[in-house]
Amino acid sequence: MKQILAAGILLACLLLGSTEFSSAQLTVLPSGGNKKASVSERIGLTDVTIHYDRPGVKGREGQIWGKLVPVGYTDQGFGNTKQAPWRAGANENTTIEFSHDVKIEGQAIAAGKYGFFVAYDPQECTLIFSKNNSSWGSFYYDPREDMLQVKVKPIAMDRSVEWLKYEFLNQTENAATVALEWERLMIPFRVEVDYLNEQIESFRRELRSDKGFTWEAWAQAAQWCVQKNTNLQEALLWSDSATSVNFGGDQSFQAWSMKAQVLDKLGRNAEAADIMKKALPLGSSFELHQYARQLLEQKKSKEAFEVFKTNFDKHPAEFTTNMGMARAYSALGNYKKALEFAQKALPMAKDDLNKNNAAKLIKMLQEGKDIN
Repeated sequence: MKQILAAGILLACLLLGSTEFSSAQLTVLPSGGNKKASVSERIGLTDVTIHYDRPGVKGREGQIWGKLVPVGYTDQGFGNTKQAPWRAGANENTTIEFSHDVKIEGQAIAAGKYGFFVAYDPQECTLIFSKNNSSWGSFYYDPREDMLQVKVKPIAMDRSVEWLKYEFLNQTENAATVALEWERLMIPFRVEVDYLNEQIESFRRELRSDKGFTWEAWAQAAQWCVQKNTNLQEALLWSDSATSVNFGGDQSFQAWSMKAQVLDKLGRNAEAADIMKKALPLGSSFELHQYARQLLEQKKSKEAFEVFKTNFDKHPAEFTTNMGMARAYSALGNYKKALEFAQKALPMAKDDLNKNNAAKLIKMLQEGKDIN
């Protein structure tokens, strides 16, 4: 009797347990031996992230495109659509997310996360970006949820890709090509971002945060605008902040030099020159040397000479200032005088790099060559 009772209790426990286990979802590999993957790149300031499952070729060469991946739209025999595109991967639907507004093949799409589908055609594929990013595969595809469709040409590859993958190619500051690659075919599409305006907006936000408490941040934003030759009027306001006593840049050569660069870009050259005259006493030996070399790059040899000379008068016993005078005289075509300063600088060099460079410049001057 006890044995029968024990057996009954065990059976009841097993039945109860089976009810719980039947709803449990343990983590296992994706079905079909596919691989889960994600890839993300930053284009400009925009993060582009793709989540997908990677099917393998698995010996099906020549059976992928047009067969396993059908042409156009098909009835998959499940779900509520009779015209389903390919899910651009395996298992769950592929998703692509943009942290900022972008253009895909020249067409605008807002920041957000999208379901990504492909209607394959050997001549021209249709890429679909759907507002529905949570459904399983394309079984419930609804064209009314499309945010964007673009058409691209597939490209045959001379190599085989066993596991489907997405890559970012041909990257520039404001664009990249996203390429779906599988077997011997690539489906590429171009993503472009509005980097210039996004960067300026980022500066505006950050300068209002704790990052804007120091002059360096304001100068950095202004410097970027000078380099890109954009947003110069606002850059001038940023340089005003950089050189103000409130942010601590009123005694900084770099801050004033930055303001002068902005003024130069705006064509206010006389104002820029006046600022630099006032800023020179604030500069270190290295800062003045670098500023003078910038003037040489701008073909302003006489102005550069004056800065090199000012620096030398303040620091006559330094390697850098003597080499500066060598460059100053060389720029004016006085190689004999330039050689005197270069030879004087040589024994002042404190490391092999500067010694070797000085020796190289001395040889050039002896040959009657400009060292700049």
